[in-house]
Amino acid sequence: MTQKDENTYMDTHFVAQEDDEAPFSELQDSPPRRKFRLTFSGWVGATVVTFWLLVAIFGPWLAPYGENDLPFPDDYSEFQHPKAGAPLGTDFSDRDILSRLMYGASRTIGISIAATLLAYFVGVILGVGAAVAGPKTDMVLSRINDAFLSLPTIMLGLVVVAAVGSSIPILIVTAGLVYATVVYRLARALGVEIMVMDFVEAAKLRGENTWWLVVREIWPNAAMPLISDFGLRLIYVILFVSSLSFLGLGVQPPRADWGSMVRENLGAFQSYEGSLFPVVAPAVAIATLTIGINLIVDDISAFAGGKLSGRI
Repeated sequence: MTQKDENTYMDTHFVAQEDDEAPFSELQDSPPRRKFRLTFSGWVGATVVTFWLLVAIFGPWLAPYGENDLPFPDDYSEFQHPKAGAPLGTDFSDRDILSRLMYGASRTIGISIAATLLAYFVGVILGVGAAVAGPKTDMVLSRINDAFLSLPTIMLGLVVVAAVGSSIPILIVTAGLVYATVVYRLARALGVEIMVMDFVEAAKLRGENTWWLVVREIWPNAAMPLISDFGLRLIYVILFVSSLSFLGLGVQPPRADWGSMVRENLGAFQSYEGSLFPVVAPAVAIATLTIGINLIVDDISAFAGGKLSGRI
């Protein structure tokens, strides 16, 4: 191109000027990632959950009495009101409510966390596996999962526990497998949604294997919804385990957990002079823990785009 032609081209076309101070290597390829921050309600939830986790971990060592000790052996009376030596009063057997609440926290929270982890281990592996394995495997696993989903969770738990007996390992396995069906559905939906995206197709064309797709493509994009659902699932498992204990098929006496504490002390409502703390205290513990977890989950779900409810 001659100088005259170049001048004519410059007059009739817009040409961006080069800027030596801003090389292309310094330009952003994509918008910066948002940092996750808890809102005020999220901080309230985190404070409550942290408190109960500390009670669950250190409660048995910090409890003023043993799990089944009597704080007032010379003054036996059921459902005593709070007083010095028993700040939350005593239960139907004159045992210290505060001590049993702290022991019960370790069992209720420990069983629930272990069962939720088991549910995610089974559900995520099978759900993502169904999404990447092919239509035949997907159909078989999904139909089996749908069959278990059609059964009410409490009824299924009652049948299993009544058939094989009640113990802490049985409670963990039962709750974990019952809720693995819901985790499977979410993990499969996320896997199927991600597998049809362009970046996954590009990875397939590059010759990446299935394991690479799962670890490098599916998991990073599915992590936040799964973390959000983990909190929700933990709430359901806490209520599930507490319900079984309330019905007499969970943690067995004399060991304490929050659901069995409510069941054992229902007579407090019929005692006109007794304290209601034996029933109210474990019920409030269950309520505050589940509400606290839900406040954290709300913040995580909002950060993830608010699409979690549409997937589960």
